[in-house]
This record gives sequence, structure tokens and C-alpha cells, in this order.
Amino acid sequence: MADKGTKKTNAARLLDRMKIAYDLVPYEVDESDLGAQHIASQLGEPIERLFKTLVLRGDKIGLFVCVIPGAAEVDLKKAARVTGNKKVEMIHVKELLPLTGYIRGGCSPIGMKKDLPTWFHESIMLYDTVYCSAGMRGLQFCLAPADLVRAARGTVADLIV
Repeated sequence: MADKGTKKTNAARLLDRMKIAYDLVPYEVDESDLGAQHIASQLGEPIERLFKTLVLRGDKIGLFVCVIPGAAEVDLKKAARVTGNKKVEMIHVKELLPLTGYIRGGCSPIGMKKDLPTWFHESIMLYDTVYCSAGMRGLQFCLAPADLVRAARGTVADLIV
């Protein structure tokens, strides 16, 4: 749960309602480097335990989410196959806030404006706990992967190059 000085996000409130245990872990934001490697080094954690949230658009199902390891790249063909699309593409960064309510570097798979179909890379299940954005820059969740997948009503699949 949140420390006394840490601001609760909408995503954290959703986890509270679901009675899912988590820690809110703050880190120093570098506006010139919003990448996962910077965050992992700030947290002192291996980048494989840090998962980033990407929003894509498919030709059949529309918007959906892929949550993948921080150093990985989403494989668009695999993402299309597991989501039932023929073609998928990343949304443009300027679309992120109006579509999800989140900004780049602070996009959580939990608590978007609309519930979007969500897929997690299968490596997430290798760890006791993982990190993902808590819904704002400078704040990560640390929680059990099964709880994160359940909170996002997600599916686990092979999604990376």
C-alpha cells in the first residue's frame, strides 16, 4: 500500500478496491530519458522485472494493450496473431493521453479511461514480483504478476521479438 507521503493514483485506488497487495515505489524522473532502463537503474532492479505498457491499434479489434519487459520490443506480427488482428500498429504518442488518460512514461495497464483488452508477455510469470507504472511518471507498482494480470483482466502470451 502507499506510503504516507506518496500520492495515490487512480490505478492504486482500483487495486485497493480489488484488495490486491502492492507497494508504490517512487523514482527520480528524468524528462530527457523516460526509458525503462533509467527507471530500472533508479529502482536498483533488473530491467527484466520492469514491464512497460504499450497501446496499439488493430484492424479488427481496435485499441488494445501489450505489457512487455522494459528492454524488449513488441513483435507486431505476434501481437496481431494473439489478438485476432491481421495488422497492428503502435498508436501515436499524441493519442495516448486522450485515449487512456495517461501520458508517455506514466501509462499503467490498470485504470485507463476505458477497459482495453490487455496482453502480458509470458515472461512476467517468471518473477515473484514485477514493476509497472502506477499511472504517473515517478511512481511504479511492485506487485505479484498474477495479481497484475488479474487486475487488468489480461491474457498471457508471447509478444516480443
